[in-house]
Parts: sequence; C-alpha cells; structure tokens
Amino acid sequence: MTVIWTEGRMVAPDEAALSAVDHGITVGDGVFETCAVLDGHAFALTRHLARLERSAAGMGMADLDLHKVRGGVDAVLAAAPDAGRLRITVTDGVGPLGSGRSAGPQTVVVAATPAVVVPTGRAARSPWTRNENSAVAGLKTTSYAENVVALADAIAKGGDESVFANTRGELCEGTGSNVFIEIGGELVTPPLGVGCLAGITRELLLEWGAEDGLPVREAKDGELPFSVLDQVAAGEARMLLTGSVRNVQPTVWLDGVDLQIGELSVAARDLFERNMRERIDP
Repeated sequence: MTVIWTEGRMVAPDEAALSAVDHGITVGDGVFETCAVLDGHAFALTRHLARLERSAAGMGMADLDLHKVRGGVDAVLAAAPDAGRLRITVTDGVGPLGSGRSAGPQTVVVAATPAVVVPTGRAARSPWTRNENSAVAGLKTTSYAENVVALADAIAKGGDESVFANTRGELCEGTGSNVFIEIGGELVTPPLGVGCLAGITRELLLEWGAEDGLPVREAKDGELPFSVLDQVAAGEARMLLTGSVRNVQPTVWLDGVDLQIGELSVAARDLFERNMRERIDP
C-alpha cells in the first residue's frame, strides 16, 4: 500500500493533489530523497535531509522548510509503520510553462511504500554517458528522464541496473546507485569528481569500512576507467552497487556474463546490514 502526504494532508494514490502547472511536473524543477525504512523509522534521515538541502541549493531553489518536511515524514510513517521505502520530494511549486521560475511556495510530497531488498544485482553497461560538467551533476533532482531511458535499456537486456561512463571515459554510477569495484584486494569507488551522486550508502560504507578495517576507499582521479568493467566481465575483478533500499548489493551478472561474488563484497554487505540495524540515524 502506498501512503502519501502533501501540504498537510493525506491523499490517496489516485487522488489529484498537485497543480497541473507545478514546476516539478512541467520541467522537473525539484529535488528528492529516498530512504530505507526500518521498523517504522527512516534510515539515515538526517543525512538525507542534508543532501536534500544541498541539492536544492545547487538548483538555486529557496531554502527548504525542513520542519514541514519532517512533519510529512512523521505523518506518513505513522500511517505506514510497515513501509520499506520513503520518498521526499520538494518542487519549486506552481510556475510558468517554461524554464523560468515565479515566486511562490514550494510543494512538498512525502510517500511510503513496501520494499524488498534484493541481495544481488544484474547490471548492463549504458550506451549513454553521464555529463560530469552538467549544471546538475551530483544533485538529486526530479529531472530523471535519462535514468528512465537507461534503466529501460538495461531491463530489456536482462539487467536491473544500468551503469554509466562519464564523458571522459571514467566509471561513473548507475541510474540509482553508486558503483564499487573489488580489485587488488580493495573495494574502490569512483571519486565524486566523475559526476556521480554523493550516495548516502556509499558514504556510510566508506566510513564504516574504515572503522571496521575493511579495505574500502575512494579512487584517485582517473584510476577507474569505464574499461575496468571488462576486467569484471573477465572475472579479474568484482563489482557491487550501493543505494538506498538496494543497500550493498554484489553484482552477479554483467551484459550477459555471470559473475562471481567477491569476498570483500560479501563482507561489505554484511557490515552495512549489521550497522544499519544498530545505527538508524548515523
């Protein structure tokens, strides 16, 4: 069951709730966050709200009303205690039918649904690239059309995630995930300079891995070319994906090739799942 709150009231999934000229609908002028929900609590909510603010600032939006956002979160979780996924969306509100903005209140929507955590993933290389020089690179915006197209391409090929290179030919990210490569006795993830999102799960795995002595780190500039996926396909390296609700997910298939799960990937998954149960808002 999907539970939705917007602007102080609960609404049904099939109920009209937003203006037809909300700028989030007409041009994708908004930001969002997705959190896992554990035992009725949004996981890492403080970090997610901080990133929501960073994305809004990067978009040039006005300061967010986090008191309103938290009120929506509380209302939705009270109505959906068994939810597994929570989404917070803030748009720039009613606007013109073009890219320009008009002054007015923002729109806040909070929704929760059930979720199933899948322990392994299947990836396909995207035929399109991420633009690390984009005005919205590294921001979590509602302008998700290229992700929709890329993910549909991956699903058509037999995968459940699409992995991008950037315009420099570096490994970047998935449509809704960060990528780690298990190679040379380490787990290595692309640096933020490649244009990827600063994922919360990515961030926590780096932190918790360092605490636990797991060899996990951010790569140096240029260290992970997109061609490293050839080594993954050849069995010379392993890969895992991280993201909210996805958590830490070893990859078992890449472009039609079955893959083995690496020992460090399993250790990372176990470490993350153990810690997230013990630290609900790290």
